[in-house]
Amino acid sequence: MRLAIMATLFAFATAATASDEALHAELALLATKRIYFAHQSVGANILQGVAELARGAGVPLRIVEAPRAAAVDAGTFGHFYVPENGAPLEKLANFEAALGAGSGIDIALIKFCYVDINAGTDAAALFTRYQATIAKLRAQNPNTVFVHATLPLTTAQTGPKALAKRLLGRTPYGTIENVRREQYNALMRRAYAGREPLFDLARLESLAPDGSAVSVAWDGSIAPAMAGAYTDDGGHLNARGRELAARELIGVLAAAARPLQKIDGFATRVRMSR
Repeated sequence: MRLAIMATLFAFATAATASDEALHAELALLATKRIYFAHQSVGANILQGVAELARGAGVPLRIVEAPRAAAVDAGTFGHFYVPENGAPLEKLANFEAALGAGSGIDIALIKFCYVDINAGTDAAALFTRYQATIAKLRAQNPNTVFVHATLPLTTAQTGPKALAKRLLGRTPYGTIENVRREQYNALMRRAYAGREPLFDLARLESLAPDGSAVSVAWDGSIAPAMAGAYTDDGGHLNARGRELAARELIGVLAAAARPLQKIDGFATRVRMSR
């Protein structure tokens, strides 16, 4: 029994060491690239997690706020708060203007916020505009790898207020909204999963620490919802959530930064959802 326990502990320690080494290597690679990340508050949570992991790994990752991609130097993780929350089409236009043409950026991505989609959003129309924006930017920046990101989720409203809404025939917050977010995210996965780099934040947020899937149901549809363990306010990431998301983002970005591979005649950096 004692030998079995020791063997188990050794296996855990070995796995942890390998994980730490992989994280260090990924961060060291990113520290040599020019990255541009458009986001709002949830993105700031994730960047805080990235910075914390870099410090813990002893990797000097330079994270700098830059309103224009042209201001991002080599070896810099540039980012900016893309305006405005609740106006995703405006965000796309501002991302396009901030990145510009011939930016020299190695990796670029825009991540919407959960408030960018509500119960009345046409998810398909928004995704069509997203694809058009990325296609235009890709033509203007042929050496830039674009990473795609699913839209973050929120927890579903519970408790007395949710019960009261249901009794009144109203839908608790986080139900229809998460269904609309999943409609958008499903289009994102269908278009890019396994083909181009995809940071599937929604999937991470909807899997509880025990591996169970958190979901909501509305009008015959079932959609992922945010696990309560990763947030203190129902939408933003707490320490546990931001570390989880940061580790995933680091892995996806590092995969995108690796040497070019040829797929179906197109040059792309792949590895796509973890």
